[in-house]
Amino acid sequence: MKLSSNYSAAPVSEFLLICFPNYQSWQHWLSLPLSLLFLLAMGANTTLLIVIWLEASLHEPMYYLLSLLSLLDIVLCLTVIPKVLAIFWLDLRPISFSACFLQMFIMNSFLPMESCTFMVMAYDRYVAICHPLRYPSIITNQFVAKASVFIVSRSVLLLSPVPVLSARLHYCGKNVIENCICANLSVSRLSCDNITLNRIYQFVAGWILFGSDFFLIFLSYTFILRAVLKFKAEGAATKALSTCGSHFILILFFSTILLVVVLTNVSRKRVPMDILILLNVLHHLIPPALNPIVYGFRTKELKQGFQKLLQRGF
Repeated sequence: MKLSSNYSAAPVSEFLLICFPNYQSWQHWLSLPLSLLFLLAMGANTTLLIVIWLEASLHEPMYYLLSLLSLLDIVLCLTVIPKVLAIFWLDLRPISFSACFLQMFIMNSFLPMESCTFMVMAYDRYVAICHPLRYPSIITNQFVAKASVFIVSRSVLLLSPVPVLSARLHYCGKNVIENCICANLSVSRLSCDNITLNRIYQFVAGWILFGSDFFLIFLSYTFILRAVLKFKAEGAATKALSTCGSHFILILFFSTILLVVVLTNVSRKRVPMDILILLNVLHHLIPPALNPIVYGFRTKELKQGFQKLLQRGF
């Protein structure tokens, strides 16, 4: 009996990404909104970086953290979305073995970096609102440098084993990934080896990193809420609640999607695969598109910097 094209005794050298295996027609409807979200995310984050870089008054710790968040968003978008759009528009489904695991490494490193950056920014807002007199001495350029090193090193050290473990597996059978991206469990399930270690490590590391970040974020905004409710100045509490409330909602959206993706992958609950794939894609688009708007251009200083940029005719 002949082997099908998806099975071979030889090692797999490339994979085929199949977006929405049960609803192929979704691709045509999704390509336009995804393209618009991608352009919005790239344009907004690039503009924010340029404004902060050119405006000397924005060379402060809070805006350095915003710059870090924008850089992470840009890298995540460029890692995932161009390939997804290439599949939608040009049916370019093949992805090489090395490119697939490079994409997996970047996603597994940069997503926890973004989560940790949210946590540091929540702490920044906590100090600014609850301890305003001590803010200049606590949130310094040195603090941002140390926080950046911690964000990068923690994520790389704890989650880089995920793609390494997957890459070391023996792939000798199916090469069709039922996903738009090279998600760890979507790929490792194709191997001929036991993936229990991969599954357990991703579950434990993911819960430790994202769980601890979300707990500290929630704690920071709880203290902020208690503090702003004591404000006596007219409009001060409303303004602080509006700003921090939008921040927390965006972080909650970021964390909720991650939670759904992790739970449905690890526990294999009865969630349609196409819904899970859509959540994977949207998670790499919606937060990057909204982050610079919610965190950045709502602030007076960045608005003024953007207006100066337009006046220079840049």
